[in-house]
Amino acid sequence: MGPVPESINRGTEATDGDVVRAVLAGDRERYRVLVERYRRAFGRYAVAVLGDADVAADALQEAFIRAYDALGDCREPDRFRNWFFSILSNQCRSALSRRRSQGDPADLDVPGKERADADAERSELAAALEGALAQLTAEQREAFVLKHVDGRSYEEMADLVGVGVDALKMRVHRAREALRGMLEGLR
Repeated sequence: MGPVPESINRGTEATDGDVVRAVLAGDRERYRVLVERYRRAFGRYAVAVLGDADVAADALQEAFIRAYDALGDCREPDRFRNWFFSILSNQCRSALSRRRSQGDPADLDVPGKERADADAERSELAAALEGALAQLTAEQREAFVLKHVDGRSYEEMADLVGVGVDALKMRVHRAREALRGMLEGLR
């Protein structure tokens, strides 16, 4: 697709278009910039639309995966944000449709006090988990996130990271044990 944009080489803040072009040129790790740039705002959107943080997280993750897989179809890389939003909103609509077809209309109500309390607890836990993740080694954090956040198989992880499956299993195990110890008091 061409050379990596100069703004990326200089370390300045790259535009969405710069990042998309870099990813398409083979720098797959740069996609993380887009995920980090948009995950919070679009995560809030998904929670607001779906009314359930877990379902919203799944929809957001699936949208990022679909966008990555179809990145070559993004006609206007500088408008990635809008293009991604259309993918996410379609993903949210699909999730709502699945929930309706399963006949669970209670899940579609506006969150009540019990759900709001549960969401607040979940927010506290998420903040504690985020802090604990930051204390892991870079290798442990990477393995844990790939396995438990991205939901990747060990084989996929090995392809991405360039490390053997056994080493990745050990990193995930050590990360879990370290997180368990750090989060013990939250139970």
